[in-house]
Amino acid sequence: LILSASHNPGGPEGDFGVKFNAANGGPAPEAMTERIHAASWGLTRYRIAEADDVDLSRIGKTALGPMTIEIVDPVADYLTLMEGLFDFDRIRALFASGFAMRFDAMHAVTGPYAKAIFEDRLGAAPGSVVNAVPSEDFGGGHPDPNLVWARDLVDLVMGPDAPDFAAASDGDGDRNLILGRGVYVAPSDSLAVLAANAHLAPAYRNGLAGVARSMPTSAACDRVAEKLGIACYETPTGWKFFGNLLDAGRVTICGEESAGTGANHVREKDGLWAVLLWLNILAERRVPVAQIMAEHWAEYGRNFYTRHDYEEVPTEAAQAVMRHLGEVCSGLAGTQVNGLVISRADEYAYDDPVDGSHSDHQGFRVFFEGGGRFVVRLSGTGTEGATIRLYLEQFAEGGDLAGTDPQTAVAGIRGAALTICRLQELIGRTEADVVT
Repeated sequence: LILSASHNPGGPEGDFGVKFNAANGGPAPEAMTERIHAASWGLTRYRIAEADDVDLSRIGKTALGPMTIEIVDPVADYLTLMEGLFDFDRIRALFASGFAMRFDAMHAVTGPYAKAIFEDRLGAAPGSVVNAVPSEDFGGGHPDPNLVWARDLVDLVMGPDAPDFAAASDGDGDRNLILGRGVYVAPSDSLAVLAANAHLAPAYRNGLAGVARSMPTSAACDRVAEKLGIACYETPTGWKFFGNLLDAGRVTICGEESAGTGANHVREKDGLWAVLLWLNILAERRVPVAQIMAEHWAEYGRNFYTRHDYEEVPTEAAQAVMRHLGEVCSGLAGTQVNGLVISRADEYAYDDPVDGSHSDHQGFRVFFEGGGRFVVRLSGTGTEGATIRLYLEQFAEGGDLAGTDPQTAVAGIRGAALTICRLQELIGRTEADVVT
């Protein structure tokens, strides 16, 4: 049982969550949670043990009634694991050459890990890790590593004193934000770059078994997989869907558009792992982040991509949007909206290739001729009301892919999406609260 506020505001007036991890260390799959839910209907009582608090700061074993509790040092265990995956000597040499980094732990769990790894073990300059002391309410902040809540870090890399590389992780350490001097790396692009360059790290030198992405994530990694000759799986949002693929050995690296990336070393997304893989790539290639992105887009093309979040939407209004899309979706193919021709539209459903489980109602997808699409889904990760997530994507190749603004590139898709979804009429808004 994992007790966490995840990436939402924490504390007595904030958010609190309980996650259940299965025997493989990952989130419980739907088949298991359905059995748990069914079993809950048969509960008639529960018992409480009155006992003193356990001293969580003391390493070793202690007792709580008849139960034995072992307190471990997770930082030491994690550091040992990472040293077996990445070339710490190469990364240490990168920092010794004058390479500058800034990591924002956002007053959350990764602070002690980042200090121990980046500064103490790899030799990053003292002070490279900021906001490193975990706080129950995340220092009063919002520990979501995006362009809004990590604004100070974004402003730093876009300014005159920018470090070579910057990153952040969220409240429970699974999401990540990747930045270079003058450049923001979108999560979908980060997944694609990591898949294309993973062979530069010792753990992945022999190649990848496959890659997987959540359905709303851009198709950037699909073309990397195609070139590598490996499978690429599309799953619903939620890391539990990657667990079966990882356990079956079908994929090595997974990612989702909400800044979660990870690999087969654990069954969860891992923010620090992603940062270390980026550092390993930079240590081997010795070119700026901006150059890595430009060269990647020149080789594979670019999926211009953005997510618009409409937060704290009254639940009934949000559900009205989804009902409307359910009514019109099947008749959209072949129609033209704002000058764009719709090639197909559907409500996404997933059949797990490993255990055969079926998951439906995973969001609506509308595809356009020319490589564009938008996705609409409701998110359950907000604290109040509902969050409507609108994902906009437009593929392009050739020309100045690095210099084109993503919001400009997807403007036509956005206009069509607002028209089709009737957001102005149904929720009274056309502007998102958060644009990533």
